[in-house]
Order: sequence, then C-alpha cells, then structure tokens
Amino acid sequence: MKKALFSLVLIMSVIVSFAAVSVRYQNKDSKTHTFKVKIEGRTTEVTFKPGTSNVTVQGNAKECVIFCDCGEVKVKAGDELEIKNGCIKVK
Repeated sequence: MKKALFSLVLIMSVIVSFAAVSVRYQNKDSKTHTFKVKIEGRTTEVTFKPGTSNVTVQGNAKECVIFCDCGEVKVKAGDELEIKNGCIKVK
C-alpha cells in the first residue's frame, strides 16, 4: 500500500512539474515587482525580487501573459526575462 501511494505521489509530482511556465529572470530594478499573470483563462500574480532568479507560474499551459508597467508580455516556458524600470523584455 505504501509503495502504491508513493508511486502515485511521484507521478503527480512529475505531472505538476510539466504543467507550469518556468522562466529565469534578471530584475535590474532595486525593488520587488508583483505583476498580474493570465494563464489558462485565470488570473494570478507573480513576484520578481531584485537580482537574478527563477519563477514558476502554475497551470497546464506552456505560455502565459504577464501584465507589466509597459503592457502585456507573452512568455513561454524556458524564456529568459529582463526587468528594467518596471518593464519586462524577453531576451
């Protein structure tokens, strides 16, 4: 029973890891930005701290739209982003 439960949890973890938009970013601003994100027709938020890091938006899509200070930016899983003056640019 424990093996079956462990296997189910492992499989679900793998499925969830593929069901998201993960990007690497470099926030050149000295402040944290929180932007609205639309993925699969629902809206959530994503936070970018100063410096370089990764962020993941949960959902079953491989792309999403981030609403930043300079408009909408379509982002795909694996993209590299640059944030400067509150604007997002895909590298």
